[in-house]
Amino acid sequence: MQTYASKDELDERMFSTVKQMMESQAYRELAAAQMFGYGLQFVPSLRWLKFMTWHIREEMEHYEAVVRMYERIVGVSVEPVVGERLQQKPVPFAQSWFELAMAQFLYDRGGFWQLREYEECSFLPYREVVKKILKEEAGHQSLGERIVVELCRSGAFEDVKQGDFTKWLRQGLLSFGRPRTPGNLYAISVGLKRRDSGAVMQDFLDDIKPAVKASGLRFPTPAEMGLEMPPDIDWSLDKVDETRAEGYSA
Repeated sequence: MQTYASKDELDERMFSTVKQMMESQAYRELAAAQMFGYGLQFVPSLRWLKFMTWHIREEMEHYEAVVRMYERIVGVSVEPVVGERLQQKPVPFAQSWFELAMAQFLYDRGGFWQLREYEECSFLPYREVVKKILKEEAGHQSLGERIVVELCRSGAFEDVKQGDFTKWLRQGLLSFGRPRTPGNLYAISVGLKRRDSGAVMQDFLDDIKPAVKASGLRFPTPAEMGLEMPPDIDWSLDKVDETRAEGYSA
């Protein structure tokens, strides 16, 4: 697959697609930092306060990396675009420690799987930033899962766990965009991303299945989440080994 080292090598459609990719990534990074920042008021102990504040700082570093890339490539700041999008499509804020843990698990994990599709992006400046973000994100992917599984298995959150799971699973799945769109097909054809959003959704769902089963949760339907998803998505938990979940204990 051909690669591109600068914007001067891109035609108009490819430049527009790369610009949109950068704007979307900047939005996700700042939205995550704001959401986790708001949630600090619910964190119950120094141990998790240290983790969450470190995570917020990391999200801000990733946001800055995307902002700097956008300035180099587009020639203007992406911040007004992100600010307007956050006003139009704000990410909800968690209202408890349990919900914050669910958000950290599912929103963060969804973003991680979404970015993996760009590891070999044909536009090299974007690939470089993605690899940096993924390397740093990989270090804490298990922590949110562990907190959620432990809290769910404690039995103390039976009245809220399914509702919070549905809410934040929706947010995680929104990271991938709508499947089987012309934009998806174009990005794949020029090597900007590897696969259609539907295939990545399935990988994300398979990845979280042990935690879902260990937590006594069920997958909501696409209609319950208000999402358009491929009809062939496998939601089954029947053959899933819940002991593989982080935080599982018999």
